[in-house]
Amino acid sequence: MDMLRRDFLRLTAGTLSFALAADRAWAQTAKAEVHWLGQATTKITTLTGKVIVIDPFLTNNPKTPPQYKNLDSLGKVDVILITHGHGDHTGDVSELAKRTGATVLGPAGLIATMVDLGWVSPDKAVRFGKGGRVNPAGPQITITQVRAEHSSEVTVTDPVTKKSTTYPGGEPCGFIVEVENGFKIYHMGDTGLFGDMRLIGEYYKPDLVMIPIGGHFVMDPRDAAYATKEMLRPKFAIPVHYGTFPVLRGTPQEYQAALGQTSTQVFPISPGDKLTF
Repeated sequence: MDMLRRDFLRLTAGTLSFALAADRAWAQTAKAEVHWLGQATTKITTLTGKVIVIDPFLTNNPKTPPQYKNLDSLGKVDVILITHGHGDHTGDVSELAKRTGATVLGPAGLIATMVDLGWVSPDKAVRFGKGGRVNPAGPQITITQVRAEHSSEVTVTDPVTKKSTTYPGGEPCGFIVEVENGFKIYHMGDTGLFGDMRLIGEYYKPDLVMIPIGGHFVMDPRDAAYATKEMLRPKFAIPVHYGTFPVLRGTPQEYQAALGQTSTQVFPISPGDKLTF
């Protein structure tokens, strides 16, 4: 009996060691894909093929490549994240959710308004708050809501009367998406510079930041450079939310110039471009 037990333990230990080695090898070779589609719209495909779309604004986005103005081009979508209620971040939430059956998550007040307006069905809506961690795409993928310094309203225009009505949109936020191998993507949403960016950098340690640089409603290149270099200190940065409308004047070149010498690798990509990490 003791011999059988020893054999069993050796086999179990061997299987466990193999499984751990396989997990480590998989984590080293698998990649997450980040697909920027203009303004703040971002599609993340995780290592196991889960698809997360953040702030879908495609059909009326002047910077969206033509092939992506058809929402079906996104393929399957598991999760939709919304940072705040403005139209250039929510424009295609309702239609994309209906087409894909994706779960829609965001600030509690914003999601409540979207349910009331009929944009999202209650069974597909998840309300959560700053500091909250959720796992809508499985236990290996964690989404954390963090602060953003902005505003959030939902304005709806009647197609017949052209009269607009504005509804409460909760508080704006950013999201940290941690994928299966521990790589952390910080989508900052729309935000100005704020002191707790230092806390986010020190505590969450994002690897990649999707950082707004356009100015006027969000950080300009100088502010974004300070946030990157002095507070967040990520390995990688993708500048977003610029050039879509005339007031968003900041450019990736100005951002990089303001950064100067830095250990952060900046990817000044164009809408439609994809990167793997």
